[in-house]
Amino acid sequence: MIDREMSDAAVLKEIGVRIARYRLNKDMTQSTLAVEAGVSLPTLQRAERGASVQVLKLIRILRALNLLENVEALIPEIAASPLQQLKLKGKIRRRASSPHEADQAVDWSWGENQ
Repeated sequence: MIDREMSDAAVLKEIGVRIARYRLNKDMTQSTLAVEAGVSLPTLQRAERGASVQVLKLIRILRALNLLENVEALIPEIAASPLQQLKLKGKIRRRASSPHEADQAVDWSWGENQ
């Protein structure tokens, strides 16, 4: 199971193991999957070893394994709360706001202005 306590390297390794398992369950060779995904064999081998690969190439591999729909669970579409929708008047938020000065705690006391 992948969780937030795992290192980045451990997460990549687990993703690679899972890609290899799905490939083997479909009785595909690495060469066959690489061709179907439109990636080079060394790229697929790096992914299965848990090395870093480009996101576009990972998407191609997932598509070839019929796993692309699982990305929806990875990054689900977010729904704005009704209060946020009312505040934004139907617009989509485009920027994050920085903390307001009044919200930040300021340590000072009388007589220390010098």
